[in-house]
Amino acid sequence: MIAPGTPAWRYFGDFRAILLAGQVLVLQVAHPVVAAGVRDHSDYTDDPWTRLMRTAASLSIYVYGGPGGAEFEARRLREVHRAFTGVREDGRRYSALDPHAYAWVHATLVQLAVDTQEFFGRGMRPDEVDEYYAQMREVGAMLGVKDHHMPRDWRDFRCYYEEMVNGFGPNATIGTLLETIRTVPKPVRWLPDALWPWVRERQARLQLFLIAATLPPRFRDRLGIPWTPPQQRRFRRFCRAVRLVGALVPPSLRAAHVRSLARLNVWYRRRHGVMD
Repeated sequence: MIAPGTPAWRYFGDFRAILLAGQVLVLQVAHPVVAAGVRDHSDYTDDPWTRLMRTAASLSIYVYGGPGGAEFEARRLREVHRAFTGVREDGRRYSALDPHAYAWVHATLVQLAVDTQEFFGRGMRPDEVDEYYAQMREVGAMLGVKDHHMPRDWRDFRCYYEEMVNGFGPNATIGTLLETIRTVPKPVRWLPDALWPWVRERQARLQLFLIAATLPPRFRDRLGIPWTPPQQRRFRRFCRAVRLVGALVPPSLRAAHVRSLARLNVWYRRRHGVMD
């Protein structure tokens, strides 16, 4: 579905995007429907590492898994989310297939690749952004996002994105997510128990720093997350270091791990007759 060499192929799975995982999750659960669905139906607080791997596998297959893999994953996601219903914080009932919430989750993933290149790469040229957005509109349509819920072009998308963010504020799920980052359990059993608190503290410090650095400033302020000029200078130095590292990796290989994951997922599901 996504042709090799095109902007979505080159940029969507860039390995540097992992640095924005926390920011994307916070923005997603800022939506009241997504917040309620995650609160009621997600196991990320008990097993965040497995949840992260499942999410990465899903993203890889619908962008890099070819038409068959993408169509299967789209159907699977819609079927899984069909049963996710409940009551929001404000007392209103919700469905995880709420079209506005579904569109918002997709929008955060569209913005992810652009932010990754803006912060940690050389940025995308205007023509690349336009083509990238057109491709991600096609992905959104396959996932079940209706055409009228997706802005027609990148300019309209940015207006929509900023309007959505400006309407968000704190909620309990965001607080739980930030606390989970601080208290996350070991990802693997072989990691020594005595070492994990030291590792966890430093990964949490980095994650929370990157979330604060990359969230839209007005939204960051509404969440009460402090940000100072010295922190901004530290973030600029961090971005320069990541750019230097990224420059050592050939562009064709920056998303190779995600493409490999997609191929592995398609192979596994066909081998077990899941996609027949």
